[in-house]
Amino acid sequence: MPENLYAPPFLFGNGHVQTIFPVLFRKVEGILYERERIATVDTDFLDLDWSVKGHDRLAVISHGLEGDSRRAYVKGMVKAVNDGGWDALAWNYRSCSGEPNRLLRSYHNGVTDDLSRVIDHAGGKRPYKEIALIGFSLGGNLTLLYLGRETPNPMVKKAAVFSVPCDLTESAKALAKPVNRLYMKRFLILLHEKIKAKMKLMPGLMDDKGYGDIKDFKAFDDRYTAPIHGFKSAEDYWEKCSSKPYLPHIRIPTLIVNAGNDPFLPEACFPVQEARANKHISLLMPKSGGHVGFVSFNRQNLYWSEKQAVDFLNRAGVER
Repeated sequence: MPENLYAPPFLFGNGHVQTIFPVLFRKVEGILYERERIATVDTDFLDLDWSVKGHDRLAVISHGLEGDSRRAYVKGMVKAVNDGGWDALAWNYRSCSGEPNRLLRSYHNGVTDDLSRVIDHAGGKRPYKEIALIGFSLGGNLTLLYLGRETPNPMVKKAAVFSVPCDLTESAKALAKPVNRLYMKRFLILLHEKIKAKMKLMPGLMDDKGYGDIKDFKAFDDRYTAPIHGFKSAEDYWEKCSSKPYLPHIRIPTLIVNAGNDPFLPEACFPVQEARANKHISLLMPKSGGHVGFVSFNRQNLYWSEKQAVDFLNRAGVER
């Protein structure tokens, strides 16, 4: 497919504009979730938000870093798949549903155990014929890692992911650049709020002394993500949880969409060779789109990425 498949609206060709506009201005109405809380094997919980329309197929949607099921990009995709013939399940990572989780551990790019728990639960709850996975940014990396590193639930038949930092090391370096200081600062502020909530919940097990000295993911992951989740260092975490090395093992139709002007994604996050070598992977690299952007203006309030996802899910590996 041509690299310029996505044509941005007038004045929306810039990657930063594409990235920021939906966060600030997009509204998606009409999504009424049914929340369900499920237990994890380690006595914690996950909050799942269902949009059930009586379809016989289910799309499980995984959000990005410091996102949740209420974000416009998630609700936009929920609406799109509902209209396209799929029930939707947007799950919230630990501490992302509006309430801190019970344990010291939280979420990160490699929590395939939690994704697996959600999929297995969903597959047994209703008589769905198939499940599709959709992921954004961190959720896209998590989805690919699940498909390539784990043994996927046999009900999972296809996947579509967007704006995926499949090489976490290089993506972390990109976000540490001065041009991306605004995004990095926002992420660190949001993550700090979760740390402060955990400090209240479990005094003495976590502290934020000197947190203001943290300026990038290297420092944050070295101090928090790696030691809390059993990694030796930030680099060890990035290496073990990057999905790119596992792409050769994916065995279901999978769409990867990364925009050429995504400020979060350096060249290493465009898995051209891996996609060429794996017949199950379709890689789209539109020149524009930003990070989880792909802004479109139409009566349906349907973004280009949402149309791509629904079209792909409804034509790839169809089993009805």
